[in-house]
Amino acid sequence: MNAQIFLNGITLEQLAEALKPLFLIQTTNELQQPENDLMTREAVCKLLSITKVTLWKHTKMGKLKSYGIGNRVMYKRSEVLEAVKPLKD
Repeated sequence: MNAQIFLNGITLEQLAEALKPLFLIQTTNELQQPENDLMTREAVCKLLSITKVTLWKHTKMGKLKSYGIGNRVMYKRSEVLEAVKPLKD
């Protein structure tokens, strides 16, 4: 089935302006995550822009604390953000 939507009498700018609130709501919801929210290894790697190997090294060195249930490894968002420290000049 090929579904098509035809918009008559509306400019591209008007459509973009009408859709803007929907995008703002989605972005706001993504930013308002609880600080103690548990994150997967993949989510932590994406947040810090690192690989899983680097995440494993930081965990083994004690820089990050991991939690687990079964075979799942999780990290607390607040602890991940606390681990990021400013560099000394």
